[in-house]
Amino acid sequence: MPDGLVLKTDKMLASKAGGIGTMTFNNPERRNAVSMEMWEAAEAILTDFRDDPEVRVVVVTGAGGKAFVSGADISKFESERQGDDAVRAYNAQTERVYGLLHGFPKPTIAEIHGACVGGGMALAICCDLRLCAEDSRFGIPAAKLGLGYGYVGMKRLSDVVGPSFAKEMLFTARLFSAEEARIMGLVNRVLPDAELAAYVADYAATIVGNAPLTVTTAKFVLNEAMKDESQRDRAKGDAMVAACFASEDYIEGRRAFLEKRKPQFKGR
Repeated sequence: MPDGLVLKTDKMLASKAGGIGTMTFNNPERRNAVSMEMWEAAEAILTDFRDDPEVRVVVVTGAGGKAFVSGADISKFESERQGDDAVRAYNAQTERVYGLLHGFPKPTIAEIHGACVGGGMALAICCDLRLCAEDSRFGIPAAKLGLGYGYVGMKRLSDVVGPSFAKEMLFTARLFSAEEARIMGLVNRVLPDAELAAYVADYAATIVGNAPLTVTTAKFVLNEAMKDESQRDRAKGDAMVAACFASEDYIEGRRAFLEKRKPQFKGR
């Protein structure tokens, strides 16, 4: 566990190495179903990663190899989602995590093994990139449970896969294969299960090795472009672009190219 980060549950794990922060949902006996205390721990982990300048990329995954996240822990519904106040508190906590991850200033990668359904889908689509194993399955079973999905979650899903595929997932409530997920643009890559972890580690390390100001600027500008025009912060994006050209990293990148060596970016 990173220094200074104290969690109230062992169902969430956090680690940092080589500029990569990894958050693991650690409830494999329930296919990484998520309880309220796990959502609270996830918020603490992501906040720590966001505020640590040494962390340049975040990987989100689930323990056990059978599931990424299988959604809410239904066994906890009686204690955590009984009554209007409890439901509102639970929904507010989950949205804090989704919102924190969706608006995260650094690149995020979902490493998906096995089932990715319900809340797991909501979590995965908040990440920038989704890489999955061949045996992964994706679904939103709300229509089989009588649950309602609000605007924010629907918009995030539609932004990733488009409205037609979003409707298909929600209307049918069925499970989709990894290949179907790739075709609809839900995942970026599909790998053999034995190769996925190494591939994600290499992908994350590749991003860490690039100029962080450039990467964070690209993420910000692309995210702004997806908003309604009236809500876009063009001025901030322009300022971030200008900061890239004024940075020490821009000088380092040019020198490294001319000297035919690997650049050593500092993020300043």
